[in-house]
Amino acid sequence: MHYKTLLIVVVTSLFLVAGCRGTAPVYNVSDTTITNAQGERPGAEVMSQAIRDAGARLGWRMEEVEPGVMEGAIRVRDHTAVVEIPYSAGQYRIDYKDSTNLNHTNGEIHPNYNRWIENLDNQIRAELSRR
Repeated sequence: MHYKTLLIVVVTSLFLVAGCRGTAPVYNVSDTTITNAQGERPGAEVMSQAIRDAGARLGWRMEEVEPGVMEGAIRVRDHTAVVEIPYSAGQYRIDYKDSTNLNHTNGEIHPNYNRWIENLDNQIRAELSRR
């Protein structure tokens, strides 16, 4: 009987550990410079629209909080991430601002956050390449 109890505890512990994800360093997209085939930077209006369109395609809610600064928020189940995206002609950054239920502490966060930011960055680049 003692063997069965130990086996149940071990198996349960393995399932719990496998189901838990650790954290990873918060991924911020540092100053990114974009140019077209002629080497020109898209204007701030083009950048703004590309960021809005990219966010919309991925389920982000984008809002211009001041000229040249977009705030993006995404909610997935009970997890929320908020980023700040400063931009200008041909340049942007994506900076962590806030989150809920993503285990953010001491510069670490749930790995899904980083995946969402990588996807947003890639989608912004894709939107800009279409213009």
